[in-house]
Amino acid sequence: MKHITEMSKDDLKGIKLIVLDVDGVLVKRGTKIKQKGNLTTLETKKIANKQIEQIKQLSKKGFHININSGRGLYMLQEMFREVLEFVSLTYENGSATWFNGKIIQHINSFNFLKNVIPKLKRIKHKNIKGFEPKEFIITIHCTNRVKAIESVIAKEKELYYIWNGEAYDIGVKNKQLKSIGLIKLISVLGLKRKNVLVIGDNYNDREMMSVGKIAVTADKKRVTGDFYVELKGKKLPADILMARILKIK
Repeated sequence: MKHITEMSKDDLKGIKLIVLDVDGVLVKRGTKIKQKGNLTTLETKKIANKQIEQIKQLSKKGFHININSGRGLYMLQEMFREVLEFVSLTYENGSATWFNGKIIQHINSFNFLKNVIPKLKRIKHKNIKGFEPKEFIITIHCTNRVKAIESVIAKEKELYYIWNGEAYDIGVKNKQLKSIGLIKLISVLGLKRKNVLVIGDNYNDREMMSVGKIAVTADKKRVTGDFYVELKGKKLPADILMARILKIK
């Protein structure tokens, strides 16, 4: 892997789509959630003003920016309200994409998940913080791993779970992946894989990062790439990557 400072103008030849993961890339990792009975409280993060300007500048240079996240649409719209006209939002691990006010649904997961949700809701464990509201996947925030959750999903042949260090994402095998959502978006935009640069930092980014021409990792311990970004003080990986692209392009 090369350091991001080694990325050159030649590397960016043909790149038209820049795909950005959110947690650990555009904002710090971690979701503050509290659930008590039917009341769920969630913290909505905001991207920095610097990132807003960087996204606008990249758009002016002809890049399409895709935000690709496991988060739900409502939260992403709030996080990226100031740049919605410059981006598309692929959400809940590739389940659907919001683009120019329209939703392109990539999967109907209802029948796959409807029977397992009650089973998961019945699990009582001190590590469980709460269920994050989602349309297409199940996300359970926990202070640490919960074997009971893993046991329930292990019995469901069509489902997977990913533990990312703070939550379980549960979805449909080979159907609800960030990579699948990205491949479908590439088709919608009339592009090819050689036109794509992806940055991610977590286990659920692995397949997505293999889709494009260039992969950038923001956490070498979890995922590999062609280039890597080191955290520098208050700068987040997306800040560093976008600054590099703007400098050499």
